[in-house]
Amino acid sequence: MSKPNGFVLPFVLVLVSSSVLSHKSAVFGSPLLDQTRPDPLNHFKAYHGDFDIGNRHYWASAAFTGVHGYGVAGVWMLMGIGFGGYIILKYCTPTSSPLDTHSHSSYYFLFFLVLIFTLLALIATGLTMAANQITVHRTRKLKETLFGAGDAVQQTIGRVTIGLQDMEILLRPYKHRTCELLNETTRQLDKGSQEIHGFVDKNRHTSNQAVETLYIANLVVVSVNMAFFIAALGEALFMIINSLTRNRSPDLSCKFLLDLSLYFRIILFCWILTTLSWMMTGFDFFIHTFMEDTCLAFEEFNNNPQNSSLRSMLSCADSSAADKILVKIGQNVHKIISELNSKIREIHELLLLTGKDDLLGVSEICDPFSSGPGYRYVPENCPKDAIAIGDIPNVLSRFTCFKQNSTRSCKANARFLPESAYNKAWAYSHSIQDLINVFPDMQNLARCSSVKEAITNIVLQRCKPLKTSVIMLWASMLSLSIVMVILTLFLVAKAYQDRGRAFSRCSITPNSS
Repeated sequence: MSKPNGFVLPFVLVLVSSSVLSHKSAVFGSPLLDQTRPDPLNHFKAYHGDFDIGNRHYWASAAFTGVHGYGVAGVWMLMGIGFGGYIILKYCTPTSSPLDTHSHSSYYFLFFLVLIFTLLALIATGLTMAANQITVHRTRKLKETLFGAGDAVQQTIGRVTIGLQDMEILLRPYKHRTCELLNETTRQLDKGSQEIHGFVDKNRHTSNQAVETLYIANLVVVSVNMAFFIAALGEALFMIINSLTRNRSPDLSCKFLLDLSLYFRIILFCWILTTLSWMMTGFDFFIHTFMEDTCLAFEEFNNNPQNSSLRSMLSCADSSAADKILVKIGQNVHKIISELNSKIREIHELLLLTGKDDLLGVSEICDPFSSGPGYRYVPENCPKDAIAIGDIPNVLSRFTCFKQNSTRSCKANARFLPESAYNKAWAYSHSIQDLINVFPDMQNLARCSSVKEAITNIVLQRCKPLKTSVIMLWASMLSLSIVMVILTLFLVAKAYQDRGRAFSRCSITPNSS
């Protein structure tokens, strides 16, 4: 049997080294839709870089897109500090001022406005909680798809490693230099597998923390919001009824402070919750921007991998070089099997002349590669009666004179092949079979099949629903923030309207003087 591995193995080693073992940092890159984003870390100049999760300037510019939320939160907080200072200075200083006169209808009007906007705030809170839950669920699905591809690559590397180790063991007695190369490649594959495993585990943990932070931050704000309104309304009803039924007559200023203390507590908490709501509005818009950029990068890679800057992460994004090596491997294996099949046909012709054409027991060896120039891997094209190249030793064993056979017995049974030649043929045929077995995995690694399938799945099934849920989360949080601002202002107006007045039990209008 010919010695094919000297031709094939160099291509295997180059292929594995170029497509799998080139270690590059995990950086996504893609042109942005919006090239005018201010970069706070660069004196607010426009960020003209790519979508690069390893670049702090990208993160700064993306986070700055939520400035409308952060800005309103800051202004609202400053207004609250100013309003609180005004209340402390005005009402802690003993003064006497005449009370304004309001019609009964104005009390009803303001009361129902507060009631309506409280109801709207509760509705917006419920919508935000639902959108938050959906967003986190879809984000987890996207994350599982991505890391599932990483796990698949690691498993594929494991199968290739086992195949190369088997080839090394088989060829060790015959090709020492080739075994050294195989051993080095196996070690590099193990190292690459460990790096992928570490990368996946580290980033899976980081992404889990990010997803949980997003979920908990939104959930805490809206849950406290809802719980506060339910508790505050109940407490307000109880304290107003309780304080108005007490038989005591404090002076006007003390009575005024007593009546407004509940209002001020409600207003204070509403003010704080409104500030947090606006902060989360900005943060959710930042998440929306990041998801838009991520999906844009995936769509670009899915449509044109060669021109996508995701190639900075995936050395196999441009598979043209790896395809040439794969074709060369297919060409050499095809050539070897074609030569063996030619020899088999010659033997059949000789046996046919002697009337023993069935002695060989095999008509053809399965060639899983098509003819040139493509040399595609098409194992389904093999004839049904063809045998695998790894089964050649089963055929040769009929003609092998093993040590336990006597010389006379070997001559009598036409066992003319020495056992050493049989062992060498066994090693070479099985090494080629191992190469054929792992060829689909090498093909997948070289062409990033698992990663490309995951990205295609994300683009077609994950991105659109996720972007929709994120924008709904931002919109519902924005609605809640606006309603909270209006409600807080109405509460301030209600506190001003009710100052210094006494109310009967469950009465909306004050008692007549």
